[in-house]
Amino acid sequence: MKNPRLLLTLGLLMMFAGIILPFLMVIKVIESTFFMNFFSWGLSSSGLAMGMVGFALTRWMNK
Repeated sequence: MKNPRLLLTLGLLMMFAGIILPFLMVIKVIESTFFMNFFSWGLSSSGLAMGMVGFALTRWMNK
């Protein structure tokens, strides 16, 4: 990967989306379905993993 900051940014955006979606479900802007619940959980978990990898690669490449 040539630019790990892109990976870090994508991970951060996915984590924010994983927080915003459940909030919108709680205030009933979007319908809370089985798929949406697992989609938001998966988005948040994947974003956390991607962000951690991006952070590690950023720190490793700047050494």
